[in-house]
Amino acid sequence: MPRASTSNTQEASLGRLDGKTALITAAGAGIGRASAIAFARENARVIATDIDPTALESLSGIRNIETRLLDVTDRVAIADLIDRESGLDILFNVAGWVHHGTIEDCDREDWDKSILINLTSMYEMSRAVLPCMVQQGKGVILNMSSVASSVTGAPNRFAYGATKAGVIGLTKAIAADYVGQNIRCNVICPGTVDSPSLQGRMEAQGNYEQARQMFVSRQPMGRLGKPEEIAELAVYLVSDESAFTTGAVHVVDGGWTN
Repeated sequence: MPRASTSNTQEASLGRLDGKTALITAAGAGIGRASAIAFARENARVIATDIDPTALESLSGIRNIETRLLDVTDRVAIADLIDRESGLDILFNVAGWVHHGTIEDCDREDWDKSILINLTSMYEMSRAVLPCMVQQGKGVILNMSSVASSVTGAPNRFAYGATKAGVIGLTKAIAADYVGQNIRCNVICPGTVDSPSLQGRMEAQGNYEQARQMFVSRQPMGRLGKPEEIAELAVYLVSDESAFTTGAVHVVDGGWTN
């Protein structure tokens, strides 16, 4: 009887990500922050990165989480970080930027910025971690896209939708190229999720309540998603529970595209 009790205690101390090291971008707020906390709760060693040092402060002191400043558009900074953090098992590319407007509202600077942050950053991060994962013979890359992509068109999201469609293509290409080396790559496509970024965009519209109602009204469930709801899906997709899943597009949008 005591032996059974000890065994149960040991099992209870293990999480779904026990023994794994995960690097998360844009981990200072929103889905990135919720995912860092969720991964840490599942006993992963989490390297939470963000360009904003103030945002990262909210994660300091949380068990299993280490914070690092990182600009995901800086190739040298990415290489330096990956060189220092050998043995990465998981990369979760969350960083992104939302441009508001149609193609006519999107000048070349907006277009280039959207590609750089939303797509090139994931190329750089993935390219940096893959050699280590190949050497280890295992690894998981998880990317953040959106239903505003090749999944569906959304008004005034031209540059965002185009680049997020690119993220889906990037994900499928990596999955196809590395499936034989025990490296998986999947993508999450959320609907509208309540986050500091969304709050800022709603306030920028000039009429916060009207903007919020617009975002809520396109969700059949009648509410915005929660960062924690996306984080729970992320935990599953980077864990061994999803070992037979790669190259898959996971839509979690409250029924928007149903």
